[in-house]
Amino acid sequence: MVPALSGDGTEGVGRTARTRVRRLPDLAVHDRATLYAILDAGRVGHLAIVDGDQPYAVPVACARDGERVLVHGSTGSRLFRHLAAGAPACLTVTLLDGLVLARSAFASSMNYRCAMVLGRAATLDDEAKLAALERITEHLLPGRWAQLRPPSAKEMAATLVLALPLAECSVKVSAGPPDDPDEDLDHAVWAGVVPVVESLGAPEPDPALRFDLPPPEW
Repeated sequence: MVPALSGDGTEGVGRTARTRVRRLPDLAVHDRATLYAILDAGRVGHLAIVDGDQPYAVPVACARDGERVLVHGSTGSRLFRHLAAGAPACLTVTLLDGLVLARSAFASSMNYRCAMVLGRAATLDDEAKLAALERITEHLLPGRWAQLRPPSAKEMAATLVLALPLAECSVKVSAGPPDDPDEDLDHAVWAGVVPVVESLGAPEPDPALRFDLPPPEW
C-alpha cells in the first residue's frame, strides 16, 4: 500500500521500500520542495512500464499539477493504453547540471537532479482532460494556450491524458566538485566542473506563416 502524505510532507519521498536510495544514499533528498522544483524545471520525462516480460520507456512531455504529474499521448499508443488500464508505471525526470571532470575516468561523474515517481495513472476526461492539456501547454511555453485555437473533438478523442499521483517518489541530487583520492591530486590533469545549461534559442518562423506576427518572448 502506498503511504499517505504526512503532515511534514516527507512521507513517500524516498521513504518506501521501493524508493529508498541504496546507491550513494547520502545523495537522497526527502523534502517535497526539491521534488516539486525538479518536476517544475523539467519538460521531458521518461515513462516506463513492463509489457509481458519486456520493459519499455518513452520520452513524454510532462507537467506537475499540484500533487500529480500530467502526461499525454495518442490513444493508439500501446504504452498509454496499458497505463490507462491501470498498469504500474515509473516516470523519471532528470536535469543535467554539469559534467564533473576528475583526474581519472573512474572518479569522473555528473552533477544532476533526478526525480522518480512510481504509481498507477488515472485517466482524465472532459473538462479535466482539457484543463490538463492547458496545464501541460502552459508548462512548456507559458502564455501559449490563449493564442492557440481550441482542440477539436477529433483531436481530443485521439488523445489520452493521464495523471500520475506524487504519492511514492524518490529524489536524488548530485552536486559539487570532483572527489578524487589524495593520491590522484599530483597528476597534471585539469579537474573541475563544466556546467550544463539549457536555454531557448531564437524563434524560427514557419515558412508557411501567412501573417506578419512577432515571435513569442520566452
